[in-house]
Amino acid sequence: MSDTIFTKIINKEIPADIIHEDDLCVAFRDVNPVAPVHFLVVPRKPIARLQDLGPDDQALIGHIHLVITKLAEQEEIADGYRVVVNSGASAGQSVFQLHFHVMGGRSLGWPPG
Repeated sequence: MSDTIFTKIINKEIPADIIHEDDLCVAFRDVNPVAPVHFLVVPRKPIARLQDLGPDDQALIGHIHLVITKLAEQEEIADGYRVVVNSGASAGQSVFQLHFHVMGGRSLGWPPG
């Protein structure tokens, strides 16, 4: 996988509003938010799409979901938020590095998109 804009954010080559980072993932605010609160959680491990996860990634994905829960509390959206993963071009994935969109702060309708 080649360097993506997310790799450059993780490596601090380009600035971002980082709200969390640890050994496994980085979270930062989306530059084009679609909700009052909209941030991304990106694993440090280079994984292009959801379907590229392997058995060794179970702990990583569990960790990311715990980080999302913690950040939802921190960002005061724990009463209702949406987590979205676009996997593949036909699903709208434009940056091919696995990432989780977390959106909240307003009523989110269904179905999306």
